[in-house]
Amino acid sequence: MTEPAYEVYALKYAHHDRHSRENFLVEDPHDSLSPLAYYVWVIVGGGRTILVDTGFDEHMARRRGRTITIPVATGLGALGIDAGSIEDIILTHLHYDHCGNHDVFPRARYHVQDTEVEYATGRYMTHALMKMPFEVEDVVSLVRRVYAGRVVFHDGAGEIAPGVSVHKIGGHSKGLQCVRVTTRRGPVILASDCCHLYPHFLEGRVYPVTYHVGEVLEGYRTMRTLAASDDHVVPGHDPAVLELYPPVSQDLDGVAARLDLAPRAVTMVAG
Repeated sequence: MTEPAYEVYALKYAHHDRHSRENFLVEDPHDSLSPLAYYVWVIVGGGRTILVDTGFDEHMARRRGRTITIPVATGLGALGIDAGSIEDIILTHLHYDHCGNHDVFPRARYHVQDTEVEYATGRYMTHALMKMPFEVEDVVSLVRRVYAGRVVFHDGAGEIAPGVSVHKIGGHSKGLQCVRVTTRRGPVILASDCCHLYPHFLEGRVYPVTYHVGEVLEGYRTMRTLAASDDHVVPGHDPAVLELYPPVSQDLDGVAARLDLAPRAVTMVAG
């Protein structure tokens, strides 16, 4: 059976100003502004709409000192997508900025790695440093969905739909997974936090919130084997994504970009 060629959108929903010293395990001696963008991703094709990650809401933005630029449900609506109709959501991991907005998706099944749920509910969460990126209500909400029959567990690589697959990477979080999507320009990797920024991936650098540094670096190699080229790997928090990729529409310039269309060369953003 021929795999569909999906359209893939990056939807920015929040922003955080910070410096490069906060974004790299080994600090840049030439510290500069290095803001983070917060995205969810949408995969459309073959009669399906699949959401990758669910972001956070205004309450969490205030709690964490982030700025919502457009609520996730509103942004999806601007793309012509009713959040309440979405039936499949891939959670790349369970950090607060990837698994919130609990009441927005009442029909969805959630796809997650076994390892991530084990990690988020196990002994490591007794350490303040390890549980810092998690929120207990997010984890408890997922456990409730498990008991409601709304969670699909994956162990390593798994197919979500023809041409859409998840691949366990680890590193930043123990059960972190990336998503591989077949598009008209070849297989695109939605890296999420497998690489936060282009310089992490292109220069072999590491974000400081990390469960296992070696897994992060090996993950870059894995994503290169899964992607058609470096230009097909999309980092999870780089504002440059919206500059490199064409907007979904003029009205959504700076809000949503088409990742199934070719970007300008990503090597231009390497530092």
